[in-house]
Order: sequence, then structure tokens, then C-alpha cells
Amino acid sequence: MYNSDLPTRAELPSTAQLIRSTVIAILAAAAILVTIVLPAEYAIDPTGIGRVLGLAEMGEIKQQLAKEAEEDRRRDQELLLDRRSGIGSAIVALFVGTAHAQAAPVVARSDEMSVTLKPGQGTEIKLAMKQGATVSYSWSATGDVNYDLHGDGSGKETSYKKGRGVAKDEGSFTAAFDGNHGWFWRNRTRTDVTVTVRANGQYAAMKKVM
Repeated sequence: MYNSDLPTRAELPSTAQLIRSTVIAILAAAAILVTIVLPAEYAIDPTGIGRVLGLAEMGEIKQQLAKEAEEDRRRDQELLLDRRSGIGSAIVALFVGTAHAQAAPVVARSDEMSVTLKPGQGTEIKLAMKQGATVSYSWSATGDVNYDLHGDGSGKETSYKKGRGVAKDEGSFTAAFDGNHGWFWRNRTRTDVTVTVRANGQYAAMKKVM
């Protein structure tokens, strides 16, 4: 019934041999973990072999990418919270300007505003605009910042443009609805950064709202 003979008892490995094989396997796995896996995945190189083989550098790159991804995730969460918390302040700060814009036709105007951000600090500058109004703009910073050009009002929110690690931007946008439209910047450097924004177009007022 069988194509091969069963091994005899003498041919089977002894308990000592099994234990020895298990210990060798454990030691080999530990060696691989310490010399290859830890340096390549986590940049942890207690033996120095990973650095010689170039695995530690690979691990450092992976850890840096993971750190940047986590910072991006936290930045997006903070940005959303900051934008939502700033809506109430924006409504109060721009109520007069928005009411004036609704009472009279908005003519083209130009403004310039500068703000200095400490490391980790964020700020928001908004324009009171009516739906269909267009603004051209340019801004520059003395260091890299994260930014989001967006609008909120009438129970709506929208994002026109965003960037990470940027020192300047320029362009134009058209208000998607009546409300407050402008920029949120956050300083992700280790030194103070000054942002200067210039706007030209159809809006009622330029206000720093947070």
C-alpha cells in the first residue's frame, strides 16, 4: 500500500537531536533578527554588521519615511481642527466686512499683510468674498511652511490648493460660495518664519483670524 518503507526507530532523530536543532534554529533566528531585520526595518544595529552591509541606512530611510507620514497625518488632523476652530472666529472677525460686501458692490482692491510664526505655530488670513469673485495673490515665507488655500461659509467648506514644505506660492482663485476664503500656514521648521501675502481682486476685507 505504501511506495516507501517507514523509517525505523533508529533512523528517527533523538530527543537530544531535536532539542539541539530547535536551539540552533532559535539562535539563527535571533542572529538574523539582530543583524538583518532590526537594522533594515528599525535602524537598530547593536552589532554594527547592519551598518557594514548598508542595512542600517535602509532602516533609517524607512524610519524617516514613517516619521514623515505620521507628521503628515497629524498635520492633516491639526489642520482640520484648526480650520474648524477658526470658523467661529472668522465669522466674528469678518462679519462687518461681509455684511458691507452684501450691502454694496465689491470693487477691486489690494492688500498686503505679514505675520511671523514660531516653530509649530499656525495662522490663518482670510478674505471676505462673494460667490464668483476672483482674487489674484502671491505669498512668500522666510522658511518652508505647510499651507492650505481654502474657503468656508454658508455651512460649506472647500480646499483650493495645499502644499507641504513650501516657501512661496502665487496664482488666483474664484470664490465657490459667499464666505471667507484664504490661507492657513503652519511653521514646521525650528526657527521663526515670516509669511507675507499680497492679494488683489474682489473682496471686502483681509483679516488675520487666528
